[in-house]
Amino acid sequence: MMNLNSVKAIVKKPLYKIYESRILKFLDRDRLPQHIGVILDGHRRYSRNEGLAEYRHAYEVGAAKFFEFLEWTHEFEIHAVTCWLLSKENLERPSVELEPLCDVLGDLVDRLPAAVADHDIELRFVGSLDQLPPELAAKAKHAAEVTGSGSRRLTIALGYGGRQEIVDATKDVISKLASEGLDTEAIVEKVDANMLARHMYNPDVPDPDLVIRTSGEARL
Repeated sequence: MMNLNSVKAIVKKPLYKIYESRILKFLDRDRLPQHIGVILDGHRRYSRNEGLAEYRHAYEVGAAKFFEFLEWTHEFEIHAVTCWLLSKENLERPSVELEPLCDVLGDLVDRLPAAVADHDIELRFVGSLDQLPPELAAKAKHAAEVTGSGSRRLTIALGYGGRQEIVDATKDVISKLASEGLDTEAIVEKVDANMLARHMYNPDVPDPDLVIRTSGEARL
């Protein structure tokens, strides 16, 4: 006998296709965002709501949706996409949650070069990559190397923290100015928002026009 979730999936699939086609029909391609950010969140909540036995299943559903979203950005030639897949705080989760998440992320990273091939996309990874599990960090490095450069940008944030990005940018600025022989007072006088912006993880990409959080929650 089919369970309730299976019935829901069967019913939703054709309805979703109709919904998607209606959106595409009325979409103004001249007003598309140039940079879309996506925060993949809510996997544990999804797992509980769907009665899944393991968190890994929820992470796999999220990964599948990620690649579906990536196809949409290819179709509309979105110039820049940033996906926050793993926060720095996530790295402190219990191993029962973190290990399956990193396993799924490792598989996702392995698939990325093929997913962006022929779309003129440069793949970049940002975050505290040195704090990732070694295997995941190595996979991210390899994926970026084999993908090469492109006129479009896909940024994957792993071990990312917004505050940490500001800290790293500040350290870079101070180190640069100190190497020029400036004293503390001169450094303080010279540092401003524009200078910090040039030392962020993605200084050559404009701020996102649209940020989507998959958990259904709206928060900054």
